[in-house]
Amino acid sequence: MKASGIPLNKKIAIITGASSGLGKEYFFAVADESLADEIWLIARRADKLKALADERPDVKVKIVPLDLTKEEELSRYAQLLEEENPDITLLVNNAGFGLLGKVVELPEKTQADMVRLNCVAATSVCVSSIKYMKSGARIINISSIASFAATPRMTVYSATKFYITAFTRSLRYELKGTGINALVVCPGPMNTEFLDKAGISGRSKTFDNLPRNNPKSIARNSLKKAASGRGVYTEGAFFKFYRFLAKALPMEFVMNFSKT
Repeated sequence: MKASGIPLNKKIAIITGASSGLGKEYFFAVADESLADEIWLIARRADKLKALADERPDVKVKIVPLDLTKEEELSRYAQLLEEENPDITLLVNNAGFGLLGKVVELPEKTQADMVRLNCVAATSVCVSSIKYMKSGARIINISSIASFAATPRMTVYSATKFYITAFTRSLRYELKGTGINALVVCPGPMNTEFLDKAGISGRSKTFDNLPRNNPKSIARNSLKKAASGRGVYTEGAFFKFYRFLAKALPMEFVMNFSKT
């Protein structure tokens, strides 16, 4: 797919939520594999993106500070694509956040922003970007093991990840015949800033007892899976088994184990 009547330009990879954690590991993995002429790093804070780019002076980087919870910022992203007219070889939709607590106890705006970032922004970025992709391009959307079953005390977060998993799988089906692959990645807990920002560290026995995925391994392995045409990727035997159980057993039963 391409913008009508306009020749494609330089090959770029785009990573949202790029300033830390898993997004940072995707940057290093894409850089190491030379998957693009230029990597666009998207997150709210330009200073953190600049610091990350400085770690790889050998890589051409475009810093794009955007708050993707805001509609006008999503419009700015679409406008930037129109101006640059890139050949997008890879899109990693990693921006997102979660929060531990019951729905009735958490701030309404924070939960609404979670939906805006995890669902609305991911969808908007995908829709805008696909117009600048052609055969061989890859879309990687970051979901979670929380998408396998409803997760009490992370109710809104798990619901947004249900959406991302369903959206990506259906998008992949719609893209058949274009040569563009969409992969949804469903990792378990990782030792990144996510746990602290979500208020999980030390407050959830479930999370405390779960094994950890390695963000570096998730990033590098999922890039390979996306290139091979896979549609869903979960890393680790424990989490793959949980995915199977969540399909096989009634959700009311599974929620006794998924609750945080």
